[in-house]
Amino acid sequence: MRFERWFRLVWLVAAMAAVLIVFAACEEEKEEGTPTATPARTPAGTPAGTPAAGVPELQDGVLQAGSDIAYAPIEFFEEGTTTPVGLDIDLGDALAEELGVRAEFINTGFDGIIGALDVSRFDVIMSAMTITEGRSKEIDFVPYLSAGTDILVPKGNPKNIGGIEDLSGLAAGVELGTIQVDQLKAANEALKAAGKAEINISTFDVNPLAVEQLHLGRVDAVLADSPVVANDARLSEGELEALGLAIEAAPYGIGVRKTSTELKAAIEVALQKLVASGRYDEILKTWGLEGGAIE
Repeated sequence: MRFERWFRLVWLVAAMAAVLIVFAACEEEKEEGTPTATPARTPAGTPAGTPAAGVPELQDGVLQAGSDIAYAPIEFFEEGTTTPVGLDIDLGDALAEELGVRAEFINTGFDGIIGALDVSRFDVIMSAMTITEGRSKEIDFVPYLSAGTDILVPKGNPKNIGGIEDLSGLAAGVELGTIQVDQLKAANEALKAAGKAEINISTFDVNPLAVEQLHLGRVDAVLADSPVVANDARLSEGELEALGLAIEAAPYGIGVRKTSTELKAAIEVALQKLVASGRYDEILKTWGLEGGAIE
């Protein structure tokens, strides 16, 4: 009986010693810096300490951009896929990377894109949007590229069009909601005041539909931003040509709600970093748009 008690006592001491050894080893491992918890993160997944951490719209770890993805080479779907590509896509991805988040593009009709931003369907607009006085009353902008209006015509320019005023009595195709619609309407007011025939304006949901009508001879010209017109001419295999104009050149802007002050400031800083690093110039060169670089 005494032997059994002695044996149990020895066993208990040995077990306690083993527990102490394991505990000491764990404490030593902690002291050497082995992490015991995941890094602190902002509420919805954006890592603390990144530029996006203090921006309410980026707390989900995503920069959502509304874009009318039918305006090559600024934004368009890669042929045969649902993958968006183009200048805005590359720049959006680069900005998101600087902010410590990822970019997501939401295809949205241009005519209602500002309204969609206002009701928070996405965080920003990246859709070849020219900064105008009227738009600036509704939303704020971060400028990132300069472009003007150009005119796309059939090869040889059979109607001898040299500018918007030469469209008097002719049919012009244009995308809804664009600055070119305003330019055509202003031209019609001037033509009417001068007693001349007005321009027959045909509007389309997306630019490619207008270009298709030009191919079919149902309009005499298409107005769009100069990079887009140049690209449409290139893709036409010689059937169409760009006049090479830059009417009322003005910057494109990343649109943000007027209440999104932190987001606007963060994007401005991120863009400045891309310019300073040379990555901004690389993106423009990829799409042949070096001439539109901002200072």
